[in-house]
Amino acid sequence: MARSTSPAMDGRPDRFSFSAFMLRQIQALIGFAIFLLLAFCVAALATWNVADPSYSYATANLPTNILGYSGAAFADIVMQFLGLASVVSMLPIVAWALTLISGRRFSRIPARAGAWFGGSVLSCAVLGCFPPPLTWPIPNGIGGVIGDMILRFPALFVGAYPTGTFAMVVGCIFAAPTAWLMLFASGLVGRSDADEEIEEDYVDTRSKARVVGDEDEEEDESRWVALSGAVTHAWYMSQARLRRLVGMGPRKRRQGDYESPYDFNDDEFGTLNEPVRAKAPTVRGERMEPSMEPSMGARTASPRRIVSAPSMSIDDDDENDDDLPFDNDMPPRPADILPDDDDDDWMIRAPAKAAGKPEPRVVPVVARPKPSARIEREAQGSFIRPEGFQLPSMHLLAEPKNVVRDSTLSADALEQNARMLEGVLEDFGVKGEIIHVRPGPVVTLYELEPAPGIKSSRVIGLADDIARSMSAIAARVAVVPGRNAIGIELPNQTRETVYLRELIASRDFEGSKAKLAMALGKTIGGEAVIADLAKMPHLLVAGTTGSGKSVAINTMILSLLYRMTPEQCRLIMIDPKMLELSVYDGIPHLLSPVVTDPKKAVVALKWTVREMEERYKKMSKIGVRNIDGFNTRVEQALSKGEAISRTVQTGFDRHTGEAMYETEEFDLRPMPYIVVIIDEMADLMMVAGKDIEGAVQRLAQMARAAGIHVIMATQRPSVDVITGTIKANFPTRISFQVTSKIDSRTILGEQGAEQLLGMGDMLYMAGGGRIQRVHGPFVSDVEVEEIVSYLKTQGSPQYLDAITADDDEDGDYGGGGGPAGTSNLSESEDPYDQAVAIVLRDGKASTSYVQRRLGIGYNRAASLVERMEKEGIIGPANHAGKREILVPTEGDILDR
Repeated sequence: MARSTSPAMDGRPDRFSFSAFMLRQIQALIGFAIFLLLAFCVAALATWNVADPSYSYATANLPTNILGYSGAAFADIVMQFLGLASVVSMLPIVAWALTLISGRRFSRIPARAGAWFGGSVLSCAVLGCFPPPLTWPIPNGIGGVIGDMILRFPALFVGAYPTGTFAMVVGCIFAAPTAWLMLFASGLVGRSDADEEIEEDYVDTRSKARVVGDEDEEEDESRWVALSGAVTHAWYMSQARLRRLVGMGPRKRRQGDYESPYDFNDDEFGTLNEPVRAKAPTVRGERMEPSMEPSMGARTASPRRIVSAPSMSIDDDDENDDDLPFDNDMPPRPADILPDDDDDDWMIRAPAKAAGKPEPRVVPVVARPKPSARIEREAQGSFIRPEGFQLPSMHLLAEPKNVVRDSTLSADALEQNARMLEGVLEDFGVKGEIIHVRPGPVVTLYELEPAPGIKSSRVIGLADDIARSMSAIAARVAVVPGRNAIGIELPNQTRETVYLRELIASRDFEGSKAKLAMALGKTIGGEAVIADLAKMPHLLVAGTTGSGKSVAINTMILSLLYRMTPEQCRLIMIDPKMLELSVYDGIPHLLSPVVTDPKKAVVALKWTVREMEERYKKMSKIGVRNIDGFNTRVEQALSKGEAISRTVQTGFDRHTGEAMYETEEFDLRPMPYIVVIIDEMADLMMVAGKDIEGAVQRLAQMARAAGIHVIMATQRPSVDVITGTIKANFPTRISFQVTSKIDSRTILGEQGAEQLLGMGDMLYMAGGGRIQRVHGPFVSDVEVEEIVSYLKTQGSPQYLDAITADDDEDGDYGGGGGPAGTSNLSESEDPYDQAVAIVLRDGKASTSYVQRRLGIGYNRAASLVERMEKEGIIGPANHAGKREILVPTEGDILDR
């Protein structure tokens, strides 16, 4: 063979020598290392969370990034500077790694590196032209800080930051060079002639080497190939040995899968002379006997029916082999293996289900609510101070402290409690099975499927006995709606505190479409409960002192303040106790100062009724049905620059008799929602029960469409406070812990509230009558004061004096006193003289008339009438109850 055909004579390195082979292996290793580095980068960016501790955000929380602190810091730097362009910048690196692994070469490495840098920078500018989505958690654009810096240069020529069509034009201008630079950096374009010549020579020399080659070179290469083959063989053998060692460990198999009970590994069988033991699956709670013994000939076959079971033992005694039918072609199925109750070692026990009851199905604990984009945006600081009213920041609320679940909520502990609960129920004669166990932050729900014939009332009546037997503080038993199960709620050993920040910062709260969203708490399973006050439309809250009622009122108010501006929602707070709601005095959402006088509370409620009537008049004139339709019409008119008006007939022309019309224009101002919060209803009912009940009744019946909603709370849920009229108009109710079953039936219509744990534990009854147990969030007084202080810096309230100003209007909602439901007695005159003057002036001498005109009680009015009868002013009552006036009245004097 001529040596001139060898590529070594051309001055190029021999690609088929050992040195070239090792060089290609090193090159491939570098490519794999680049791929590994890219995998770490992708993992860090894929699990990036703006709330993780990093250089731009300092926090004590543990990082959620899969690579820990280093991954969180790396992802934060890349996303801050490059944004989503970091994904584009990794594409050329992927091409480099593929080139190195395939063994190809490319030239112009410095030029391609520079092209990669320039393409990455320009890709930031291209992505920066697109508007960021609402969920983008970084103050910068999609292209990061670099993209915003580049886009400032076009702003110097046009005087504004690129937006809209101009941004799209700028993006198209930058897109062309960006694409070319990325393709050049990847090696797809701009390849030199040397690269093509090397590849062509590589293919040509490989084809020639198969036909022509030097004998000495072939001998040298054969030695290296033999050496490398030995190394490769040793490597594969070690891998196989390692796999066998790993495979010897126990493996978890799915129930029902058949697996041969024999394993032909040398380590397990040893020699062929050793007998084989069949492996039977282990069943929990049942003792499994070995299926085969070492000496098969020492025992006789069982006379029972034996299903096919293959045997691998070698035995010289074949006298019993006829009793064992073998089937070498098909292994036995699990269904063909029959269980045996006797201690028969010949029988192979089937993987049958245990004789006991099946283990309860423990429902996995629900994950904590995911943070919303709002808290991620607030985590990133901004140098630009926003204008207008700003909602309170999440940092004003305390962060959750209990980030670790209770260890007693493990599956084994819950299953043990379920078995114990079944035993307790059987002791009381209730047979059934626990089918589901649902752990939660405060209590755990055990769903009992009772046996046929067991009444639900019988199980519900055992609540106290179940709590005593389970060593629990309290136990609540109720029927699970929609399923054939009875729920038994037992408190956890360690109670988890639900924080308001965790709920308000969740995606459920921010993404809620509710008009007046309120974070009520968490369910038994741990899901967030977000209610809409606009759909309730009114809320009745009851609970004893210390049950968490006042804290719940604060959480409802803060939920509204964290979503609504003063232009969207206004508040009227009535606090006869003068302690709970006075802290909110001075925030811009208030329509009036916090009302603490019960007499002014009646006036405020009557003003609310008049405001409701005025809103109905406005909506009827425009032709809408609710406040949302009214505000939509107003916004549309304001956006178009139009005025809302209507033409009304004012009369007829005196001369022609034609109808006269007039155009009436309306005030184009959106109407905010009004939420009336009454902290203690019992005190108001004691002062002016009829007026309060009448005003609340009218608001509850009619105020929903007008955007007026009432939250009423009381710590005495008795029938004289929560009357039938109030209950009928408040379908949505919340009951905290009460003292007796009677109070629970008064507020909810059924018992169970007396078994609550207090401290925010509540029963929430929605409009449909379905009762749900909710654990209310906790908010401290310090948090409330900080939020109120922040709101006061956003603006001062615009009070309406008419809300608490007394008037002379005789508003009688159900037969109360005089003006505004208060007494009409003059401080300077004697009540008796006033009563006599009224009787002589009006000519009516009845007890009810005196009571109504003076605004006093019935007993006092009756005593005044009896005194007038004794003094001879009026006569005794006749058979019809009327009295004759014996002295001349003012009408008689005028007639004379």
